[in-house]
Amino acid sequence: MSNIQTTEYKEFIQKIKTKVQQAQIKASIKVNVELLKFYWELGEEIVEKQKSTDWGNAFLKNLSQDLMNKFPNVKGFSHRNIKYIRQWYLFYSTDKEKGQQAVALLTQIPWGHNLHIITKCKDINQALFYVQQTIENSWSRTVLVHQIESQLYKRTGKALTNFSKTLPKPQSDLANELTKDPYQFDFLTLRERYDERELEDGLMEHITKFLMELGQGFAFVGRQHKLSVGGKDFYIDLLFYHIKLHCYVVVELKVVDFEPEFAGKLNFYISAVDGKVRGEKDNPTIGILICRSKNSTIVEYALKDINKPIGVSEYQLSNILPKELKSSLPSIEEIEEELKSLER
Repeated sequence: MSNIQTTEYKEFIQKIKTKVQQAQIKASIKVNVELLKFYWELGEEIVEKQKSTDWGNAFLKNLSQDLMNKFPNVKGFSHRNIKYIRQWYLFYSTDKEKGQQAVALLTQIPWGHNLHIITKCKDINQALFYVQQTIENSWSRTVLVHQIESQLYKRTGKALTNFSKTLPKPQSDLANELTKDPYQFDFLTLRERYDERELEDGLMEHITKFLMELGQGFAFVGRQHKLSVGGKDFYIDLLFYHIKLHCYVVVELKVVDFEPEFAGKLNFYISAVDGKVRGEKDNPTIGILICRSKNSTIVEYALKDINKPIGVSEYQLSNILPKELKSSLPSIEEIEEELKSLER
């Protein structure tokens, strides 16, 4: 039969390819689940044998060697991995109830992810937080490690907010969970004395990393979003839409310490978005003010009588150009002047 190249045949082949790929993914997930269930049972049996026998320190080494000899084509029986399997089981079995409940979650992420979590986390609650986040966000191993090292667990839901007073449940709970304090902008490199425009420029230049830091559900709408109120134009630093909350999120940036008037201005912006942008099916707009630093007592008083949902957080930078390096770099004005000279 001659080679078939009709549109119908090509569509049929593409459909089969898609099914094959889906089957491969499902098979891979199933293999991972079964493998990690086996690791859990193996870890439990190792721990029980060590309690009930006097086989000593050579037990794990002997076990590894015998299993590799018996199954030379099967990976995962090295002495090092056997020790990790034991450590993995022991980590979660310190709380037997949580440990047993956790197995279903642990088997949904790769073994390498599991190892990074137990070696970098201090307790089960922290570990399960990262397990759940990995499942929900499909984190790669690199992203997972970054989130652990940036202490996401300690920062999530820590902003000072008035959400519980200004939003109904469960929206208020979810809104609190989406905030962080402080926000880590360690992907930015700024000069020692920078302004709000430079901070905003840096975040836009690294928008993917900025969205990752904001968290799941944020969709970027615009920068310096224009709002016309009473014949006058106002500009919001950053406007987002949160898919889970079904609402707009106004983000204002301040490179100085928090001042009470910042809350009043953000309150106005939220009202303007509610009146000018928000649709009938959208939930109330939320505001997040990200400052260089804040005094918690001042923030609490500033938000006390505000009727719009606002959260206040700090941000942290780690890459600041030193003075001696900054002085050797040309300014924006110098670069523009050089370009003009080239055009002449």
